[in-house]
Amino acid sequence: MRPDSDPHAHLLATARRLSHALHDALARLGPVPVEPPTHAHVADRLALEVVNQQISTRAAAAIWARVEAAAQLRSVAPRDLFVESHAETLRGCGLSGAKVRAVQAIRAADEAGLFGPDLATLPHPDRAAILRSIKGVGQWTADMIGIFHYHDPDIWPDGEVAAVGSLRRLTGCTDTQAFTRPFAPYRSHLARAMWRVRDLVPAPTRAA
Repeated sequence: MRPDSDPHAHLLATARRLSHALHDALARLGPVPVEPPTHAHVADRLALEVVNQQISTRAAAAIWARVEAAAQLRSVAPRDLFVESHAETLRGCGLSGAKVRAVQAIRAADEAGLFGPDLATLPHPDRAAILRSIKGVGQWTADMIGIFHYHDPDIWPDGEVAAVGSLRRLTGCTDTQAFTRPFAPYRSHLARAMWRVRDLVPAPTRAA
């Protein structure tokens, strides 16, 4: 079946066939806007996503705010702290040793020319493989970059706890990768909706 050119309409039509609870949640939510990328340069967004790994949104925001404050105090950009001479500064901001090494590796990859314009033209699996070649960057981070920086419309972030949890809560599915295949080519839009659902839509009541 040819997907609807309207992502939200396609999500609704697909959910109608697969899960009443999911369809109702998507209908109540409405289309989720796709905001412009928050950073002009992918290396900066990549560093932010590394900070976000495996911690709450609130904790990540607090750490990143400390990084920005430390950079401002020195009249430099945050990326200028991603060198060995500022490793202790970053640890003082709350980054683990592994994350300090990861943001340093991102800066080194940027200086080596890894983030050229061709990266934007690659299919997500190919781009993700390049990003994962950087020490400390995994599939979750590559998925977040694909969705939020490159606006790839068809990524289901199977390792993203909040999106996966919302989908499982609504549908009862266990294999979310398989369940979301019919939502192609708009699985990134489904993921965005699941993040919003987590915050805005209560879980359906289930009979005992």
